[in-house]
Amino acid sequence: MRGGKQFITLPAGYLGSSLIGALLTFCGFNIVASKVASIVLGVCFLLTLWWARKDWLTIVTILLSVGLLVAFWFIEHGEALRFMVLFIGVMSSLYSVWDICDDLILRKVNSSDASVFAKRYGGSSQCWGVIWSLVSLIFMVCGILAGLAAFKQSFEQQEKDSQDFIPTVRMMMRV
Repeated sequence: MRGGKQFITLPAGYLGSSLIGALLTFCGFNIVASKVASIVLGVCFLLTLWWARKDWLTIVTILLSVGLLVAFWFIEHGEALRFMVLFIGVMSSLYSVWDICDDLILRKVNSSDASVFAKRYGGSSQCWGVIWSLVSLIFMVCGILAGLAAFKQSFEQQEKDSQDFIPTVRMMMRV
């Protein structure tokens, strides 16, 4: 690796995934926030298609994911979308923990980011993996607690609020 600050860039993949997962988990506690997050997710998924032009499995998976996002937008005014965004957030947070455990504890891959980090800054790769896993779990817990604290509305109030944010066709036909 050349350039950059290795203290930040080496754990960025693990911790960045956890931070994005925590933000999605936070958004998963409110329908309107889930709608905003789903727009961002959909754009990111579609941008990924550019890099996956030749891999048909990735293309199919992304198109199905975007299709689910769009479909869930219309189910109960986006209530199902909350759970999809929450699922993606929790999976993103926990995947980094799983990846660290798989690379460093279960299989002990020799050339992981944690092993490079350990050589550069001292300690063992397993120690850094445990620290990064704990930070990832803390991010996820913070996303859950922040979501519970910020979005205290009932399902009925959330549904009413979501009807004003980019309404679905069925809602516009009633007007």
